[in-house]
Amino acid sequence: MKYYIIAGEASGDLHGSNLMKALYKEDANADIRFWGGDLMQSVGGNLVSHYKERAFMGFVEVLLNIRTALGYIKSCKKDIAKFKPDVIVFIDNSGFNLRVAKWAKQQGFKTNYYISPQVWASRAGRVKDIKRDVDNMFVILPFEKDFYKKYDYDVTFVGHPLIDGIAGREQVDEHQFRTKHKLSNKPIIALLPGSRKQEITKMLSVMLSLVDDFSDYEFVIAGAPSQDFSFYKEIIKSKKVSFINNKTYDLLSISNAALVASGTATLETALFKVPQVVCYKGGNISYQIAKRIITLKFISLVNLIMDREVVTELIQNDFTKENLKKELAKILDENHREHLFLDYFELEKILGGKGASEKTAKLITNNLKL
Repeated sequence: MKYYIIAGEASGDLHGSNLMKALYKEDANADIRFWGGDLMQSVGGNLVSHYKERAFMGFVEVLLNIRTALGYIKSCKKDIAKFKPDVIVFIDNSGFNLRVAKWAKQQGFKTNYYISPQVWASRAGRVKDIKRDVDNMFVILPFEKDFYKKYDYDVTFVGHPLIDGIAGREQVDEHQFRTKHKLSNKPIIALLPGSRKQEITKMLSVMLSLVDDFSDYEFVIAGAPSQDFSFYKEIIKSKKVSFINNKTYDLLSISNAALVASGTATLETALFKVPQVVCYKGGNISYQIAKRIITLKFISLVNLIMDREVVTELIQNDFTKENLKKELAKILDENHREHLFLDYFELEKILGGKGASEKTAKLITNNLKL
């Protein structure tokens, strides 16, 4: 069978790569063409476009690059028409994928969506379009099934793929890791300022402002695979901080605490049982627009899934050095950490166990046989 997969951003690349591995197991003759990244490319198939080329963040930033974005959508449609896949699999990346899905359904292609757009966070009216354009939706957050049920749209909860990725990784030898990356023996505070230039620029400098106040700890930046060190270097300047690129899981596995940009990384950090403070600061205009259309009580996946505040969120104007310093001190306190660990274990149970990629691949291939 011929599969066309469209993913954007580093997280989509990760989940896409695991889905591709599972598809090859289900269908030894699978012919896969995709939009993704290095991880998907390492599995096989044919890469059409790398997500780094399309990394726009925020309403204003997207508008400023609208002509480029529309050009990519047009190119994608043309490539699909030429490839003639048996099924198209969309992974998250709603701004791009929902536009392509509308066209694809009109052209008679089978459409599957893995990892739902966050319609439960804003613009729930998009569910109408999803029902029209997406044949099968596979969701990874437990509350999403109930959300879609309110709109009479039956979706399948497959569990969260991060559980497989974290459980299946090799254990890190902490001594070797510290030696290789020239780290001290101090406990580590990991800094995860996001993957896009806009969010890194706005958040990393505030995170780094705490370095001198916590001299008993070593601060280590988790570099995103989409950015070069030269970009971080301009922000780091003379701060006493270490930098490790594209080794976030290894770093989290030996970290004592973390300061984390809102997004998938908050859930990854929780699954590694690392106490964290969730941070978000966007462009002012984009933030003001988002604030008016997003209806959620929380922004972090940890709190959304638990439906209560488990981790502290410092958003926009609350994301200051003073607040961050206070919250970091709190998660370094043993009594607070103990309660947080219990919440993290409960979170993992709610997420539904292992096998999300395998379940999804099996459902996709079985649906093609119908």
